[in-house]
Amino acid sequence: MQFETINLADIPETTNDYSPIPAGDYVATIKDAELKITKSGTGQYIKLKLEVVAPSSTGRVLFSNLNIRNDNETAQNIGMAQLGSIMRAAGIASVSNPEQLVGTTIGIKVTIKEAQNGYEAQNEVKAYKAVGNAPPAAANVATKGTPPWAAKK
Repeated sequence: MQFETINLADIPETTNDYSPIPAGDYVATIKDAELKITKSGTGQYIKLKLEVVAPSSTGRVLFSNLNIRNDNETAQNIGMAQLGSIMRAAGIASVSNPEQLVGTTIGIKVTIKEAQNGYEAQNEVKAYKAVGNAPPAAANVATKGTPPWAAKK
């Protein structure tokens, strides 16, 4: 195999802008949802990758973690409430695998977390909601059992 000559003039410039987008309300699509184990090894969270689709900052990617099993009950309650908001916004009555969230388009409220402890300022997704005329899921949908990824051990 022979290496072909690559000319810099043939490579488009990219703008890798990692600065925070302005705080506000956006529409985003969930591009990835992965179940992860917490650093302590005793909990689980869903790592979301969200791509902004409107009204501005289109194409920008944000990340959010939802604690679904955590030794800290408050953290777990917040994470489960966030997951519930996403499910209601998307009209999803039950989830047995985080990947079921992928492709969902939802409204998000974004804030800016100020720089601290050597980290630059970054965006934080604070809330999730339905977009436009999306049919919200029933608030009290009964499901059978607890999904394996949400079960507390």
